[in-house]
Amino acid sequence: QVQPVESGGGLVQTGGSLRLSCAASGRTAGHYTIAWFRQAPGKEREFVAAIRWSSRTTVYADSVKGRFTISRDNTRNTVYLQMNSLKPDDTAIYYCAEGTGIILSSIRDHVHYDYWGQGTQVTVSS
Repeated sequence: QVQPVESGGGLVQTGGSLRLSCAASGRTAGHYTIAWFRQAPGKEREFVAAIRWSSRTTVYADSVKGRFTISRDNTRNTVYLQMNSLKPDDTAIYYCAEGTGIILSSIRDHVHYDYWGQGTQVTVSS
């Protein structure tokens, strides 16, 4: 497997929850990082959350802090994004991305990620 593969998107009402999964490639060398980005129609791709594979250090966008939780299961090479208290503004295609050698100050910038999944649609109805 070369590209990460996302799953778990769907339609949910405001205030509901979803859990996204990212089946990662298993590349774990260096500052291996997996992140979630999202892109809504007509908007730029936006950082959501990231996790360092080795240290489990996590970083969140201010817009999701306290509502979303990123975690990893190294036995399954899978990263999860638990999304609670969803809002219509969370509606977007969510992408999983992998990168290595990314320093913390650059972790929110999508240009540093080398491998991307196809995305999974999340729709939050009002």
